[in-house]
Amino acid sequence: MTANILYWSLIAAQAAIGIAMALAALRMLRGPRAQDRVLGLDALYVTAMLLMVTFGIRTGSTAYFEAALVIALLGFVATVALAKFLMRGEVIE
Repeated sequence: MTANILYWSLIAAQAAIGIAMALAALRMLRGPRAQDRVLGLDALYVTAMLLMVTFGIRTGSTAYFEAALVIALLGFVATVALAKFLMRGEVIE
């Protein structure tokens, strides 16, 4: 019984994360300002990371957790670089 509940709750979580990814992509594509686009990209990589974690829980494979870690690191670096670019106009000083 508990395995069945876990399975369906993971399916529901993945569906909700998919909807969140679609909304973040919409914000990234239709954002009126560059800051809105960066925020959409930030939300997109966070939801992608969460989707990898739910896939890892569902399959029991550690490769998904490692992929989630790589997505988190690259997303953080990209967000910092884009924020620095928007503030100063250059990334490398």
